[in-house]
Amino acid sequence: RDFPPLRAAAITGLDANEIVDLARLYAATRPAAIRVNYGLQRHTNGGMMIRTIACLPALTGAWRDVGGGFLLSSGAEFPINQAALKRKDLIRGNPRTINMIKLGEALLTAHDPPLKGLFVYNSDPANSAPDQTRVLRGLARDDLFTVVADPFFTDTARYADILLPATTQLEHLDLHTSYGHYYLGLNRPAIAPLGESLPNTEIFRRLAQAMGFAEPCFADSDEALIDQALDSDDPRLAGITRARLMRDGWARLNLPEYPHRPFADGRFPTPSGRVELYSERMARQGYDPLPDHHPLVEGHEADADTLRRFPLQLITSSAHHLLNSSFGAVDVLVRKEGRPTLEIHPHDAAVRGIADGDLVRVWNARGACRLYARVTEDVRPCVVVSPSVWWASKSPGNRSANATTANREADMGGGATFYTNLVQVERTP
Repeated sequence: RDFPPLRAAAITGLDANEIVDLARLYAATRPAAIRVNYGLQRHTNGGMMIRTIACLPALTGAWRDVGGGFLLSSGAEFPINQAALKRKDLIRGNPRTINMIKLGEALLTAHDPPLKGLFVYNSDPANSAPDQTRVLRGLARDDLFTVVADPFFTDTARYADILLPATTQLEHLDLHTSYGHYYLGLNRPAIAPLGESLPNTEIFRRLAQAMGFAEPCFADSDEALIDQALDSDDPRLAGITRARLMRDGWARLNLPEYPHRPFADGRFPTPSGRVELYSERMARQGYDPLPDHHPLVEGHEADADTLRRFPLQLITSSAHHLLNSSFGAVDVLVRKEGRPTLEIHPHDAAVRGIADGDLVRVWNARGACRLYARVTEDVRPCVVVSPSVWWASKSPGNRSANATTANREADMGGGATFYTNLVQVERTP
C-alpha cells in the first residue's frame, strides 16, 4: 500500500501501466520463474532489492511449481567440504580482513599496521577494483612489496616486484561447481604447464615450505584437495568420487531428475523454515526486517545539488567479448569488442553537443575517464552505460570507468556498488 503504481513509476522511471501489466502477468502465469542475474546487487540497496524480489514467489505460490520460483545461482546446492579446504582451525591470532573493494583506501591509509606486502592472484585490481585512482596510487608506493601471479601481463602486473607465471585452466587440475546447473565437473589439464608456469596451489605449497609451515595439509596435492572437497556426508555427493570424475569427467548431484521442487514442501533455509516476509534475524542484525525501498546513495532521489552536478547514472555492465578484466590480453577478443564506449540516449547527447563516435569525458568527484560515445535509444534518458572492464592501459588517458566508481559497500554482504554511480559527461576536443 505504501508503493502504489504511480509512486513506483516515479521511483523506477517506468510507466505505471507497465508496472500494473507486469504484476498481472506475473501473478497469472504458472509456472513463473524470476531469474535475478549478477548486477542487481551492485547498488547501495542491492541486498534489499534482491531480498524483496525473493519474496514475490511466496505471494503467488510459484515455489510450488516445477520451473517456478526464484534463482540467482545453483551454487549453494554443491555441498563441497569447505572446512577441509579452508582450514580455519589453523588461524592464529587475529589477522585483519580487508574488503577488496577498499583496496585503494587500505593501501593509502592503513597505518595500524600499514600494508607492506601484496600477493595478487586470480585478480587484476588495477582494473577490476573500484576507486581506480586511489588503487593505482597505492600500487605505485615505493615501499609496497607486490607479487603478482598471472598468465598475462596485466595492468596490476606492471606494479609487481616479482611476477610469477600462473597456469591457465588448460594446464591444471581443478573441480568445477556451477552457477546454473547441478553437474560437478572435473577440469583435467589438456597440456602440461608452459614454461615455468605453476598452478596457484603449487605456488602456495612452495611458499608454505619456504616459510616453515609444517602442518601436513600444506603439502597436499591437487588430487588430495579434490578428495577432501568431496569428503562429505551430504547425500547430494554420495557416490561422487575423484575416480568417478576421472572416468566420466562429470557427475550430477544426487537430486531428483524431474520434477525437482526443492521448496515445494515449504522447507526453506531460514531460522523458521518458512518464507520470512518479516525476518527476526535481519532485525537482530540491524537491517529492516520487512521488504522496503531504500533510495540509492547516488541516484535520481539524491539531493538537488548532487543531481545538478552529476545528473547521469553510469552502469558498467559486462562487455560482450570480455569477462571482467580477464581477457584484456587476448587481442582477438579486444578487437572484436572494438573500443571503450559510452552508450548515451539521444536526448542526453544532444543537450551536450555529443555526436555518435565522439570522444567524451566521463567524470565525477572521484575521477574521470575518456570513452567513445555511442548514441542509442537502447539506454534510458539520464542513464549511461559503459560495457566493461576495459584495461586502463588500453583506454584513452590510461583510465577506465572504474576511475569514477565508489568503494562503498552494499547494504548487505559487503559487496561492491559499481552501479550506484552518478557522473557528468562532456564532449572533449
